[in-house]
Amino acid sequence: MKSKKEMIRIIKTAEDAFLLDATGKKNGRGAYICPSRTCLEQAVKSKGLERSFKQPIPKEVYEALEKEMEALEAR
Repeated sequence: MKSKKEMIRIIKTAEDAFLLDATGKKNGRGAYICPSRTCLEQAVKSKGLERSFKQPIPKEVYEALEKEMEALEAR
């Protein structure tokens, strides 16, 4: 287990959009993962995000989250 400050928050907005929230301050229902692509891949494989948000998540959302994660890793 890591503290929230070491994790990246994935949020679902009121408009049903999924975003990475590196600041942890955006409004919306959130789930936390560690800041690496492998954690995101593991969350996809285990359907952890689907359980957290209690709904199926489209493949396009995972692709967008992966691109955002790559941008964060490049910083």
